[in-house]
Amino acid sequence: MISKSVKQSAWFFVIPVVFLVAFNALIPLMTVVNYAFQETFGDNVFFWEGLTWFEQVLNSDRFHDAFLRQIMFTSIILLIEVPLGIAIALSMPRKGPWVSVCLVLMALPLLIPWNVVGAMWNIFALPDIGLLGYSLNAIGIDYNFTQQPISAWITTILMDVWHWTSLVVLLAYAGLTAIPEAYYQAAKIDGASKWAVFKWIQLPKMKRVLTIAILLRFMDSFMIYTELIVLTGGGPGNSTTLLSIDLVKLALGQFDLGPAAAMSLVYFFVVLLICWVFYTLMMKNEQQ
Repeated sequence: MISKSVKQSAWFFVIPVVFLVAFNALIPLMTVVNYAFQETFGDNVFFWEGLTWFEQVLNSDRFHDAFLRQIMFTSIILLIEVPLGIAIALSMPRKGPWVSVCLVLMALPLLIPWNVVGAMWNIFALPDIGLLGYSLNAIGIDYNFTQQPISAWITTILMDVWHWTSLVVLLAYAGLTAIPEAYYQAAKIDGASKWAVFKWIQLPKMKRVLTIAILLRFMDSFMIYTELIVLTGGGPGNSTTLLSIDLVKLALGQFDLGPAAAMSLVYFFVVLLICWVFYTLMMKNEQQ
């Protein structure tokens, strides 16, 4: 039996983490909050603006367009990556030497730095010298992601699917390997089809890990910046300017710190709200 004093002593190991998180997260957040409600013209002199910047951001067509593009991008990649990741995980072997080979191959895209991913796909998709772009144009498909918004969107989605589907695969595979063999034996005795096994055994057992996968991919897709800025720069025009790119343009390109800070907080609360919804669903699933 562990004494109460020993249990309380564990807090001494948590306190340094609390201070580290406060320094890395709370202090910068308070700085953003400070700029979101005030205006400054330099010399560290601030003037109270109240909700002016929030009203400006929320009533801005520019923010609405970027938010709509962000929702479209997130929805498309989730609709592609989750089913594709499940399908790949189902096709991977459960035993034998090929298990390690498959897991390593699946993990490789996740190990590549984000800026390198964007540079790789930029070179790969260039219409004149890139393998993808040159091949598509050679067979008669008009493709140029630097000038055509649809081509830019397709290239961006392909890049994200290539980069992040592996995360869904690894999580789904972990859920599949945790299913006891007795479930499959019982299904075999009952003469269940592959679809019935997937629907009544595999999918319910993967529900928790898939919820985590969707949560992680949602957060990652809402925070995408490096790959996209290297690949398209938000163009052509503003066709691939998602929330993160628009925020950087507003803060560093135009140096509108007040509206940029207000947009950062709106951005933060949107992600936080949806993550809370996912967390609530996860807790309900565990209780069931």
